[in-house]
Amino acid sequence: MAWAIKLWRSVKISFLAITVGTLLIACESLDVKPNPEAPENQKRETIFGQDGLTLGGERGRKDDSGSGGIGVNSFLWRATLDTISFMPINSADPFGGVIITDWHSPVETPDERFKMNIYILGRALRADGVRVSVFKQGRDASGQWNEAPVGENTSTDIENAILTRARQLRNETIEQ
Repeated sequence: MAWAIKLWRSVKISFLAITVGTLLIACESLDVKPNPEAPENQKRETIFGQDGLTLGGERGRKDDSGSGGIGVNSFLWRATLDTISFMPINSADPFGGVIITDWHSPVETPDERFKMNIYILGRALRADGVRVSVFKQGRDASGQWNEAPVGENTSTDIENAILTRARQLRNETIEQ
């Protein structure tokens, strides 16, 4: 009786293996093309960029990303640091493209202070490649800092200054 059970299990396993094998062979002959718009087939952004982590510069690529081994466009990165050099930097992540400043009070207006979060959004030198968020606080009569409205075009003006500096840096590199 035990041998019959073992034989029955062997037959079931063999039948299952033959069925799965036949299905796999049948699927192989189908002319199925992957959908390039499906999420699993999209090119993914990584913190190391499309070439992975590069320590000795770029791997023979010739483009205007100016990435030079960091995760974002190096022209935008350097231009951002140049543009906000008057402010103390709280943190800077060249792989993620995030720069966060600390509060800064201009000498002309000691009762105001500003803080910025700058996001470099990719490896290309494009107009939409940088986003700036500006925060402003004002000191009241009791010496407490309170949120204050920021000028409507302040973020855009800083973004434009960064982009202008990035183009200058790129042009200087091309001329060399």
